[in-house]
Amino acid sequence: MSPFNLAAINFVWLPILPLVVVTVAAMAVLLAGVRVDDSESEGLGLLTLASLAVAFVFTLGILGQYGVAFAGAISVDSFSAFFELVILIAAMFTVMMSLDYAAENRIPGAEYYSLLLFSVLGMMLMAAAGDLIVIFLGLETMSITVYVLAGIMRRNAKSNEAAIKYFLLGAFSTGFLLYGIALVYGATGTIKLGPIHDALASGAMGSNPLLLAGIGMMVIGFGFKVAAVPFHMWAPDVYEGAPTPVTAFMAVGVKLAAFAAFIRVFMVDFASVGAHWQTVLWVIAALTMTGGNLIAVVQTNIKRMLAYSAIAHAGYLLLGMAAGVRSGPAILYYLLGYTFTNLGAFSVVIALERRGEAGNQISDFRGLAARQPLLAGAMAIFLLSLTGVPPMAGFVGKFYIFSEALHQGYVGLVIIAVLNSVVSAYYYFYVLVAMYMQEGGVEVERLSARPALVAAVGLAALATILIGVYPQPYIASAANAFHSASGAEGSHSAALEP
Repeated sequence: MSPFNLAAINFVWLPILPLVVVTVAAMAVLLAGVRVDDSESEGLGLLTLASLAVAFVFTLGILGQYGVAFAGAISVDSFSAFFELVILIAAMFTVMMSLDYAAENRIPGAEYYSLLLFSVLGMMLMAAAGDLIVIFLGLETMSITVYVLAGIMRRNAKSNEAAIKYFLLGAFSTGFLLYGIALVYGATGTIKLGPIHDALASGAMGSNPLLLAGIGMMVIGFGFKVAAVPFHMWAPDVYEGAPTPVTAFMAVGVKLAAFAAFIRVFMVDFASVGAHWQTVLWVIAALTMTGGNLIAVVQTNIKRMLAYSAIAHAGYLLLGMAAGVRSGPAILYYLLGYTFTNLGAFSVVIALERRGEAGNQISDFRGLAARQPLLAGAMAIFLLSLTGVPPMAGFVGKFYIFSEALHQGYVGLVIIAVLNSVVSAYYYFYVLVAMYMQEGGVEVERLSARPALVAAVGLAALATILIGVYPQPYIASAANAFHSASGAEGSHSAALEP
């Protein structure tokens, strides 16, 4: 094959070009950072940011492509491109938050940024997976690197505790997922998503106990990664103990990757046996929404509060999954708005931190509007969006998911979700009251000397408003992405190979 065969390059290498860029960048950053002092790691961060931007451009080339590559191991469709693009955006925001934070806290720059890139690689593999083993490989690549990132502040006891808890519980949950994959393989005779879809759609499986056991195990595995009740125990402690940029990345990136695989496997390939798992997700969604919101009410640490908030939002997303295929586009749109809203909220938390000590308590936000009105205004936007106040992205996302669930007859679950949204207003507005109606708090230091962090806050606030005020193009993109995954299952033989 000639190296100048453009057709071969387009059809064979295009699906993995973004993955190759991220992998090469991770190794390059690790090697380049050998002689870089921990307090001068901004250059490595900028190299990481540039590499992610290049991967983003290559990922745009996947939009509109359709089929599979590498013997069905990689799915090439707008669904994978959508999630890869949003994951890359989340990673770029994380790097912007980290430039000053990592240097100030003397976090090893080479290890930190290379691990971040390797975790992005795992996330993108999960989004683009065409078989269950690739999902598992992507999950492990993502998980192991995030375990290390959670404990990368080696002299911080809470960071060490977060890493150990995440590792132990994560390894346990991974066993459930892998065992579930093995059982599904035993029932269907294949790990490829296309043939699995076809086997289940034919009705030949029926109520095969091996298949049902496998599906149950996989629900547990994915439930842990999206922090659904009762598999959420790790989230509050890990969110609190990890460095705040890593917490933001876990809250968004890990959830995006997990839901990308969860949605593709269950809402597309397991859709024909939905009667066996939708009721389970109904119960998990109700428990997750309720548990996350009720426990968040009593939190005084902002990172723990946002952790329980993330658990509650996972419940809203699971509501959409329980409601069936018609809610697919709504889930993708919700995840897009959730990404910018949460990244922005954690960016404000970082702005209040001084060497990781101040800024983590809700009381630290008192009087912020008087000292930093623009920062407080941005935080207000994020909190209102998380609450579901129009015209923010969070409101449109909730409205979209709840509407689709109502159309499918899930009235009881939607009522539970609406009541939970009312409960969530209490703890979100508690932070707003602290910022605008109370005095005290901490001073925000050197904000003008952190342009990347300021840019992250501003861009996240702008996106949160824009996606809510002008939702149509994003809803259309989400619908196109989800339907491309559904449609691709019918023609897995259309491999993108010459």
